[in-house]
Amino acid sequence: MLEVFILMKRCPPVLLLSILLAAMEVVVGGSAIAQTRYSACQPPNAAEYLLLVPGSAADKQNQLKRVLPATADLTVCNYQNQVVTRVSGFSSLGIANAWAQYLKEVSGFDATVARPAEAEATKPSAPKIQPQPTSPNLANPNPNNSAYSPRPLGTGYAVLVDYFDQPEIAAQVRQLLSQDVGLVSYGQKPYLLAGYTTNQTTANATLQTLSDRGFWVMLVDSRRVVLLKPTVMISAE
Repeated sequence: MLEVFILMKRCPPVLLLSILLAAMEVVVGGSAIAQTRYSACQPPNAAEYLLLVPGSAADKQNQLKRVLPATADLTVCNYQNQVVTRVSGFSSLGIANAWAQYLKEVSGFDATVARPAEAEATKPSAPKIQPQPTSPNLANPNPNNSAYSPRPLGTGYAVLVDYFDQPEIAAQVRQLLSQDVGLVSYGQKPYLLAGYTTNQTTANATLQTLSDRGFWVMLVDSRRVVLLKPTVMISAE
């Protein structure tokens, strides 16, 4: 340490300044290079929503490509001095939120949803439920009922709809999709099962259809879903 101090005293001021600057570059150079190597992230286009996932490692990129829909476009960029993976290709907030939740659930990735500028000033409205001449039975399943046989779903994608204790939403979903809907439990909460498939494209299409109509929909790992009723009975009033 003494030798270094003596050497510093003998160095001309200009040379000493150069040495100090070089040392600073060594210390901060790594993070500076990481931040300047990538350009700033482009904001969302009109009517487009993005996912921003921290990190740019090759293995993370490969995992994201395996999990996300084929239509998603991945770009590594710099967002607020942090290297992130920018995922574009989502046409609604509901779709983006659903995929952000799915990424967290199946891969542990924390994704932030970025909205287009015009969406920030527009407050989303709740779905309008039209009166239906039917009355779905979404009461707690009766264990004595022969149709009640709770079981976990297998591997795949489950498209769930939160019906907010409004049974008429089941009729709306069935009418929109032209198919029966089921009743499931996910995270100890009941949801309508609008779709269950191993095909990612099919699941994403169902998710898109429901989200576009204003339903509160999510995409989850079907292995974590317990089927309560394969078909919700909708009887005429």
